[in-house]
Amino acid sequence: MRAILVPVELPDWAWQRAEVRQSLRVRDIGAVFRYVQQYGGASQARIATAVGMTQARVNEIINERREVTRLDVYERLADGLSMPDDARHLLGLAAAREARSGGAVFDLAAFPEVVRVYSTQAAATEEIRQLTRAAKELDVLAVRGLGLIGLNDSLLRSSLAREDGFSPRVRVLLLDPEAPALAKRAAEIGESAESLAGGVRLAEARLRELSSEGEVHVYRYRLLPTWRIIRLDSIMFVSAFDAGWEGHESAIYKVMETPHGPLYRGFRRMFEAIADEGNRTV
Repeated sequence: MRAILVPVELPDWAWQRAEVRQSLRVRDIGAVFRYVQQYGGASQARIATAVGMTQARVNEIINERREVTRLDVYERLADGLSMPDDARHLLGLAAAREARSGGAVFDLAAFPEVVRVYSTQAAATEEIRQLTRAAKELDVLAVRGLGLIGLNDSLLRSSLAREDGFSPRVRVLLLDPEAPALAKRAAEIGESAESLAGGVRLAEARLRELSSEGEVHVYRYRLLPTWRIIRLDSIMFVSAFDAGWEGHESAIYKVMETPHGPLYRGFRRMFEAIADEGNRTV
């Protein structure tokens, strides 16, 4: 029988404090628990009862010996700590009323497409590089791609050289330097269109060099960039472009291929459609 959780109640003003809101934005659950202790007077045992964990696990999180990364656990924490809707949104969750009024809801623990969430690309760098060293297929959807695969010290390129000499199939989608969307994206990030277009062309030139060592396909697309994708066989790392940040600054979602999961399949389908409509340059 599942234990009955007794939520912790914090005063409304506590959720509005800048330090609490920042800890939610970066998903620092250890800090959140510490603020719950500070502003709600809750013990570790009380927090554990509220969020459905053991006291030992809460202690590990508070003392930064363990991280929380699963979305279903974030949801349980939000419920157990009685988070208001704006706090839930900062954590990347739907409002409580939305979660409870939308019909059937899947338990993400039993439907694990999104298996990890990183605050930025830097936090995911080591895992991405390890997976790149073993991948048979590599797909990249980017704007110019220099930091991902265009330069020798970029995230992916440095991991493509292997001792066994095997080269994965590489496909890269880059924003067309002549597309109106490029000028709009340049304005969003405070860069000149000439500079951004030059970065795309440099990436293409460097990828053309890489094509002499293996199968490399490069395509230009003309849509305003929204999603940034790295696919390594059956694993994707997905982040977003927005007016307020670049793709490497966005939270990154690690998405696994599952038999019935829509996210991996949907992003894969989108990639293939963009490639089919794109102009191949390499």
